[in-house]
Amino acid sequence: MSNEVVMKATLAQKAARIMNNVTTEQKNEALLVMADALVAASAAIIEANKLDLKRGQEQGTSSSMLDRLALDEKRIEAIANGLREIVQLPDPVGELLEQFERPNGIHIRKLRVPLGVIGMIYEARPNVTVDATGLCLKTSNCVVLRGGSAALESNRQIVAVLRSALENTALPADAIQLIENSDRSSVNEMLKLKGLLDVIIPRGGAALINNVVENSIVPVIETGAGVCHTYIDKDADVQMASEIAFNAKVQRPSVCNAMETLIIHRDFASLHLEQLIQKMIEAGVELRLPSPYDQQVKGSKLVTEQDYATEYNDYILNIAIVDSLDEALVHINRYSTKHSECIVTNNKALAERFIQEIDAAAVYHNVSTRFTDGFEFGYGAEIGISTQKLHARGPMGLPALTSTKYQITGNGQIRQ
Repeated sequence: MSNEVVMKATLAQKAARIMNNVTTEQKNEALLVMADALVAASAAIIEANKLDLKRGQEQGTSSSMLDRLALDEKRIEAIANGLREIVQLPDPVGELLEQFERPNGIHIRKLRVPLGVIGMIYEARPNVTVDATGLCLKTSNCVVLRGGSAALESNRQIVAVLRSALENTALPADAIQLIENSDRSSVNEMLKLKGLLDVIIPRGGAALINNVVENSIVPVIETGAGVCHTYIDKDADVQMASEIAFNAKVQRPSVCNAMETLIIHRDFASLHLEQLIQKMIEAGVELRLPSPYDQQVKGSKLVTEQDYATEYNDYILNIAIVDSLDEALVHINRYSTKHSECIVTNNKALAERFIQEIDAAAVYHNVSTRFTDGFEFGYGAEIGISTQKLHARGPMGLPALTSTKYQITGNGQIRQ
């Protein structure tokens, strides 16, 4: 193993002992200092970010991915405000979940405690560096960050600013560590750090997440890729369906809660397909449709099985035509990554069936899938969106970054 990975995880583990004793007030003060420091260092962060953008352009990175990577003063201010919003959120650490006394006089209390040292493995977006750090520190955790190579210079500068800011607070600077080795080997080394890392959270594309889940001996909270669907039923309001579908695809196509496949009831499609997709075409969305619809829409392509299973993160949209809700459910259950799924309909009975039968972290009725987000759910910045079923599911806010501890007190009881 490389010296960097082990060394930085070890430093984080030592800092975790200090983090166990910091108060909510001390954590909030540190977050505010960090937020101000980011804004003050905007120029330096933007200059570092330009290096990442230049490298991305030279490597042929898509425009949507470059958009995820880009930073300017407005975005840095928004990132800093994310830290300030975390300050306003209740601190879950130390929360008393239950307490009771046994017949033998033993008193038992169950409280929320930090997870410890969190390994965060993620891809291009540098805002995740700050979001993850803020959430981890607010919950008295330390964090070992391993961002993607696409944002390496941005992340270096951001972490340098954050660590420097902590030097004037009660929180140890070593609570934040950045793995700068961009080779894939550093990811694989983190996956073997059982005993130094308490949990790993991967955030990115399917290949990254699958590698972590399949190879880690450290416990993993799996965040999933977002092959998200919107199903427009025959009883849907036309304007509502159009606005929801357009928002789900176009408002920000590079994120995991963006729609990748639009499923339309055949009766609705026969009357409104052209109207529905016209705005998509005008927005530059490439459409992939089943036969014979692909021949009827100029510039579209014939959709394939692989397309239906793909998270594009781009201005590309699959369309499926179905004859019933049951057929839509079969399609979604086959291709869904269990992230976010939506039905648009005025039929409440069908909507209820959809909500009950779809197995996903977030299921919507007449609402864009773009709302699967920690901020939108009122959790503040999210560490990720879990698509698994153990420990946490859906947008993971502060409580998801805690475990529990039982505290037992007595007056000399021994077990017979």
